[in-house]
Amino acid sequence: MATPILYSLRNCPYAMRARIAIFKARQQVELRDVILSNKPAEMIAVSPKGTVPVLVVDQSSVIDESLDIMLWALGKSDPDDLLQSRDSSALPNMLKLITVFDNEFKVCLEKYKCAKRYHENTVAECRQACEVYLQALEQGLNEHDFIFSEKESLVDLALLSFIRQFARVERQWYLQSPYPKLRQWLNSYLQSPMFTKVMSKYPLWQENQEAVFFGKG
Repeated sequence: MATPILYSLRNCPYAMRARIAIFKARQQVELRDVILSNKPAEMIAVSPKGTVPVLVVDQSSVIDESLDIMLWALGKSDPDDLLQSRDSSALPNMLKLITVFDNEFKVCLEKYKCAKRYHENTVAECRQACEVYLQALEQGLNEHDFIFSEKESLVDLALLSFIRQFARVERQWYLQSPYPKLRQWLNSYLQSPMFTKVMSKYPLWQENQEAVFFGKG
């Protein structure tokens, strides 16, 4: 069976969390790093919406939503029980929390990033909108070691790249912010060997080049 193909972009938060799940699931994919200003025709042919990540499982199966790619990978193999399979209510509750961040926090984060980038006078207001969600995470991390429970879960992997983005908008403010547990949680990931591997830089994919593999088969 052919190795699945993952079209990715190194710093895209959605592609990042797809790679994290693939790595954690110890799956192997052929990695095709692309830039969205020059999308390969091969990627557009399988996913016309033209965004990353795109996972080509085989000729009849294409997954082009990052959370679905995470679930595909962990459905194949979940050695760390990130889906917390012993608790039937865990996955629905995790997906509910991730959806809130994908649909609500991400909107606030984009407004915050834009306000800072264009030196608007709404930076503090936009940051405070994001903080509503961070306060909930800090509270959870005061109660257990990870966001969802005492064990690492799908939630940690799904939110990581977006919290990383938030932390980079106003670095000095973030370092002094009232979220010590969240900073500790984020740092533990950013300094991990896993994150180093997931963020390794690869040459941009070109047709007919030698395949680049990511993860562990």
